[in-house]
Amino acid sequence: MEVDEPIVDWPGRWSHVRKILERRGPLTPASFDPSPGILEFLLENCKILVIGAGGLGCELLKNLALMGFRQITVIDMDTIDLSNLNRQFLFRQKDVGRSKAEVAAEFINKRIPGCNVTPHNCKIQDFDESFYRGFHLVVSGLDSIVARRWINGMLISMLEYDDDDELIRSSLIPLIDGGTEGFKGNARVILPGLTACIDCTLDLFPPQINFPLCTIAHTPRLPEHCIEYVRLLLWQKENPFGEDTSIDGDDPNHISWILEKSVERAGQYGIHGVTYRLTQGVIKNIIPAVASTNAVIAAACANEVFKLATSCCNPLNNYMVFNDADGIYTFVYEQEKNPSCLACSNKPQRLEFSPSDKLQQIIDYLINTPTFQMKAPGITTSVDGKNKTLYIQTVSSIEERTRPNLKLSLSELGLQDGSELVVADSTSPSSILFTLKMV
Repeated sequence: MEVDEPIVDWPGRWSHVRKILERRGPLTPASFDPSPGILEFLLENCKILVIGAGGLGCELLKNLALMGFRQITVIDMDTIDLSNLNRQFLFRQKDVGRSKAEVAAEFINKRIPGCNVTPHNCKIQDFDESFYRGFHLVVSGLDSIVARRWINGMLISMLEYDDDDELIRSSLIPLIDGGTEGFKGNARVILPGLTACIDCTLDLFPPQINFPLCTIAHTPRLPEHCIEYVRLLLWQKENPFGEDTSIDGDDPNHISWILEKSVERAGQYGIHGVTYRLTQGVIKNIIPAVASTNAVIAAACANEVFKLATSCCNPLNNYMVFNDADGIYTFVYEQEKNPSCLACSNKPQRLEFSPSDKLQQIIDYLINTPTFQMKAPGITTSVDGKNKTLYIQTVSSIEERTRPNLKLSLSELGLQDGSELVVADSTSPSSILFTLKMV
């Protein structure tokens, strides 16, 4: 059989699935009612959203399609690069430059008759609540913590409660999240409102590598220091592709310009090792990917999707780690909800500062503390009954007008003990309420 030939829907193809769904087993919960009808629901009606069509996403799409799921939607904002082909097996050299989501959907639809994969080449933030309400399950194979937190916040914001503040279970959409880095990986099942969410355990994610700005600007010692110097300082100073043009890690022209300037700076300090691959890796914060790890984690995630869709077994409770760097090790444990979680606790967060502290200190705290890890928080408040924008970074015109506020103290801004700060950030689809405690 040629690699790209369709898989024939041979008789009895789903016999192994029927055996699971038409009988009880040792791991079957008491609530499970074996029935052939479950298979029909699985094949025809269960709508699954897969976020990411990279190494993990390709494995997930293949697994879900071969398990019998028919209504699958995939979202990915990236295009195919030549370096992807060694582990993202749904792509071919002729596909380089095309949308990952579109090519992956075409491949699955062609190979597995009856499977309907719908692609979207965009950001997950481009869709609103009504779009996400159309799915029974969400599976993520992302390499972005910001995107994980955003979809986590979206699913939590969709929860509904009755008059007694009890969760209406029908409003709950499970999130199955997988992640890999090198020979390590994890899979987790998140039931929004019931179990620990992404933000509950935010401090478990490895911190991104940041270099001190003084080292980057004055005493660079590594190739990465030279690249970061160009990214953080030279790009904004020279605006090589026009004012307000942000760096695109997938644009060869942007990477080539940064590479050229980085090589020049490295030469001034006798530093070697600045290459195109390293430059793109620093700009895009690329992590090592191993195909075998992606396969293991995707299998674990697809297994959880099948359990949740059919109720044939109890789902993972609720976090699994995998490590095959030295031998093979796996472990399952239950992550507990954080009662003060930023996303799911439904409690206003408290910020403790003194009246003499500057607004810049609050911004830095929201960005650097492991509890919040925001990217570019914008802050508004109410002073004397009037809404007041303290600082917004994402809109250049507003940022310019509110920049002087960063150097003002909280008392000079009219903030008092108990003042409420409304913070918007790319890590959350909705604003977050903070209460200011003056100490």
